[in-house]
Amino acid sequence: MQENATEVTAAGIARLAGVGRAAVSNWRRRHADFPKPVGGTETSPAFLLAEVEEWLRRQGKLAEVPLRERVWQQVAGHPDGPAAALTQVGCVLLLVHERPTRWLETAAGSDERLAALLPADLAHVLAVRLGTAAAVSGPAPGDDGAPGSASGSHPAAPPAVRPPTGPELLPSVPLLRGAAELAAENGARHTYEFLLDRYVDPRHHTLTPPGLADLMADLAGMGGPDRPGSPRVVLDPACGTGTLLRAAARTHPARELHGQDSAPALAELTALRLALHAPGPVRTAAADTLRGDAFPALRADAVLCHPPFNERNWGHEELAYDPRWEYGFPARTESELAWVQHCLARLREGGTAVLLMPPAAASRRSGRRIRADLLRRGALRAVIALPPGTAPPHSLPLHLWVLRRPGRTPVRPEVLLVDTAGAPAAATGATGPAARPGPDCDVVREIALDAWQAYERTGVLAERPGAARVVPVIDLLDDDVDLTPARHLPPPVTAEGPEQLVAVRERLDATLRLTARLAPAAPPPGPPAPDASATGGSGPVTTVGELVRGGALTLVTGGTGGRRGLPVLTDLDVLTGTAPSPAAPAAASRGGSGGGADADGTADDADDDTVVTRAGDVVLPVSGGEPVARVVDEAASGAVLGRNLVLLRPDPQTLDPWFLAGFLRGTANHRRASSFASTATRLDVRRLRVPRLPLEEQRRHGERFRALDEFEGALRQVAQLGERLIRGSYDALTDGAVPPS
Repeated sequence: MQENATEVTAAGIARLAGVGRAAVSNWRRRHADFPKPVGGTETSPAFLLAEVEEWLRRQGKLAEVPLRERVWQQVAGHPDGPAAALTQVGCVLLLVHERPTRWLETAAGSDERLAALLPADLAHVLAVRLGTAAAVSGPAPGDDGAPGSASGSHPAAPPAVRPPTGPELLPSVPLLRGAAELAAENGARHTYEFLLDRYVDPRHHTLTPPGLADLMADLAGMGGPDRPGSPRVVLDPACGTGTLLRAAARTHPARELHGQDSAPALAELTALRLALHAPGPVRTAAADTLRGDAFPALRADAVLCHPPFNERNWGHEELAYDPRWEYGFPARTESELAWVQHCLARLREGGTAVLLMPPAAASRRSGRRIRADLLRRGALRAVIALPPGTAPPHSLPLHLWVLRRPGRTPVRPEVLLVDTAGAPAAATGATGPAARPGPDCDVVREIALDAWQAYERTGVLAERPGAARVVPVIDLLDDDVDLTPARHLPPPVTAEGPEQLVAVRERLDATLRLTARLAPAAPPPGPPAPDASATGGSGPVTTVGELVRGGALTLVTGGTGGRRGLPVLTDLDVLTGTAPSPAAPAAASRGGSGGGADADGTADDADDDTVVTRAGDVVLPVSGGEPVARVVDEAASGAVLGRNLVLLRPDPQTLDPWFLAGFLRGTANHRRASSFASTATRLDVRRLRVPRLPLEEQRRHGERFRALDEFEGALRQVAQLGERLIRGSYDALTDGAVPPS
């Protein structure tokens, strides 16, 4: 594949130029010299990257294609597909990461020489990191052959990644050199995370959010290497993109990681990703776990698993007599209970498994006998209910099951039940339409870990109404064997008692008075003001695109990455006027690849897509059809700009931010710059119009727009307090906390 033969779609062109796809469609219609399609389909044509780059540069819309975009377009346009390209790139990045000097020696020459020498180097580094390491370089560091050690108790699974040959590598040499150059700037780990994040589409892969993966690892006892009993051998039998195994390796890099996935391409990419992040042994395999277990002799210290939900074709017919069904043969509709028993079968005695489960698995009648046997034999130790929105599918309150393979020591005949459903309200302090739908991961983590660790240490836990309770097994062995935590916990203490309701009412009264003072006066009757042309008449106007080209504005789009510890300003935050979200949405919604955050917390965890807001920036959502523009204040400053947002950074000597935001919110202005599809509306920010006014006149308008924004915020707070007062009053009456009189 020659570099100038790389193809790019309209979405790729939009990303290169920092515009919406509607702008690319307009360019194709308005400019006769726009490059002609060379492939793709009629609805999604493909263009030559070199021709597009040249055209954008002639039009002054692009100074130079960024290296990271060039590399990605080469991956996306690879003749063997992006998965094959990412595998080759991952092999080379692993060589760059493990043996940088050797890469420099090999790359110093022609493309033909590089393709000829590279296979041997790649074969060696893959054998050491992903194959049978002992056969190449002796035991892995820290391997003492202890019981449960993967390398000391069973033969290793076949390597998941086959070293590419010279003829396979030769067409990809420009891509491989570009990836290595990008790694020299950003690090091999970060480069691969960026490319994998672009490749993995959440619509086609169920991804585990990194925060939830960390919680699952902690529940399995993943402390530091000095923690007594800390798991060393970890298995994920449905590893996907490896988020759970990365979480396991975060505190103890020398852990042996084993993963299996039914998708061969995903198993390869995950193996390379883990090898870049974890210096310990990594073994992955591509096969259907239930039908073709790649690690039948493994006895792991811990198993972490996010299995596929509601599978009917999981092997019910052909696996009827499988020895893994120690607790009963799962029904066709109980694929999750098959995964539970597979995980238990791969544990050593006393080992811990943590699985993410759908809530129905705790209550379906078809699974009650298996649930009962798990309880009787002491295999199921805890069920933790998560709030909706914690992980996909986001509409369901998923559960975490903590299991332990029974050993010779008798287990306590109790089960810990935890419900973290109160986390969203505790985190946001708001309800109703303005409340953010996602839970606060820190609150969920605190509730779950605090209850589990206290129960593990002492064997007892004081009852926590509405949150946690240790339930005797005998109390659960009824006709239903329903393990749903909320059905066995005492009701929570009423959140809004009489004193709290009085305080809410006082705040509501004060806010109503403030709202009345902030309400804008009605415009006086009569002819329009002399400068009304500036607000939409025939006066001189410009566009955002012209202001960007003239240097008065800087335009950037929200990325898919983030930085650990920084809040994220999402499109929902902008639409509802709420504070930035506490967790990066790239990490939450695309957790399978972990966004841009590295497992070790090093500087590699900052994604190049990251844009950090400043006070005075103007932020707009580009989808949804709502005319909203928000000026970033000090409270929202320092947040990461989320996806589906455009940030405009005005030159303070030329543009007033409140003036700019106010006119960008105009309904007619917004409609003029929007494209309307059958299912969505897309805003082309560059087409929005702004009046040409002196700075002092801009500031006059800006003060009016700022006052309207304050009024809008007061109205929003009135709605929140009013709903809180109504909900609390209902609860207080129904719970008997206040008399009806």
